[in-house]
Amino acid sequence: MPRADFYLIAKPRFSEQPLLLVCELARKACAAQQPTLILTRDFAQAEALDELLWAFDEDAFIPHQLAGDEDDEHTAVLIAPPGVDTPTRALTINLREQCPQSYGDRILEVVAADPAEREGSRLRWREYQRLGFEVNKFDM
Repeated sequence: MPRADFYLIAKPRFSEQPLLLVCELARKACAAQQPTLILTRDFAQAEALDELLWAFDEDAFIPHQLAGDEDDEHTAVLIAPPGVDTPTRALTINLREQCPQSYGDRILEVVAADPAEREGSRLRWREYQRLGFEVNKFDM
């Protein structure tokens, strides 16, 4: 059964910069040798995440790149803005307002403290349940 985990941001560290939580999740996935796909809302968010993954922790190296290159299959973490087709990976971090069309075993949803984002996450929660996912919530 596929699994969807919702990470609801509450801590000041993450509420000020939600992409830091995405970096933490990508670091954990990389350490577990789990190929990860990050679906961003737009190209600007993809570029911002790319830059942050290089700089957020000087002791961590997370092999990553923007999707759409011939090295995609060999890169641990792929960042995919809308319009870029990428193969499904076991772990997907979804930052978009809709559920992914294709997915592997696990989806992580990072939800900012903003009330509008929380409402969108409720819709995705119900959609994952409808699709037969095991759904969990974690307060961050």
